[in-house]
Amino acid sequence: MIRSSRTWLLYALVNTVFWGIWGAFIEIPEKAGFPATLGYVVWALTMIPCAVVALQIIGWKPETDWRSVLMGLAAGLLGAGGQLLLFEALRVGPAYMVFPLISLFPVVTIILSVVFLKERTNTRQWIGIVLALAAAVFLADPRLNAAGSKGSEWLVLSVMVLVMWGIQGYVMKVGNNNMKAESIFMYMCLGGLMLAPVAIWMTDFSVPVNWGLRGPWLAAGIQVLNSIGALTLVYALRYGNAIVVMPLSGLSPVITVAISLVIYTVFPGPMLMIGLILAAIAIVLLSV
Repeated sequence: MIRSSRTWLLYALVNTVFWGIWGAFIEIPEKAGFPATLGYVVWALTMIPCAVVALQIIGWKPETDWRSVLMGLAAGLLGAGGQLLLFEALRVGPAYMVFPLISLFPVVTIILSVVFLKERTNTRQWIGIVLALAAAVFLADPRLNAAGSKGSEWLVLSVMVLVMWGIQGYVMKVGNNNMKAESIFMYMCLGGLMLAPVAIWMTDFSVPVNWGLRGPWLAAGIQVLNSIGALTLVYALRYGNAIVVMPLSGLSPVITVAISLVIYTVFPGPMLMIGLILAAIAIVLLSV
């Protein structure tokens, strides 16, 4: 496994790039008739080969004590549970309000890491952290259904996603202090699989499902990018401070926006331009 003083940056950048590419193409299977909830099931399955690789790296010897099991499953269930709640939030609320809110989840990780892990960084990186969080709001992807909201249910669900994903980042960092990163990912995989039946239950099978190449098979090719990104995020948190890694990881929409602009040949509006500029500055401040 790669180790150097900048190891965290390498893994964080791989995570950001892979999640950015994933974000640009994830809607294609859904538009082709493959529900997002079933896309979740495919994602959970693509975690398996990544977990196998991780286990091979450590000689198939993950930690099996109760603390490690609980820590790893907590990370997996928080991330996967947040994803399922996001589906529901987008069903009842406007995406243009949901995404900017949940994009602030690194704030929760930062607060927990500063308070409980006593993580510290320099002024330059603190400025980068603030700019990264601001960029995430401007870059929040509003492409999904932006129908009117139904009461405040979407707000409650969005806050729950924000908190769950923020705590997940903190749990992964704490877990890395006491167990192998590969073990964490293995348990994250199990946590994702445990919630797959819930995703199937949430699926509306009264609507025809595309089971062809542009359905589950294309979804698998796209979702594996998400899984690899999750694995590299665990490694990034092993070698770097969560208060720096998480904001950098949160800039994956930069890649998503860039690819989307090329695919759809659309010039970015002022909000996206501001987000891209803030993100570019944040990346420099966080990585130099």
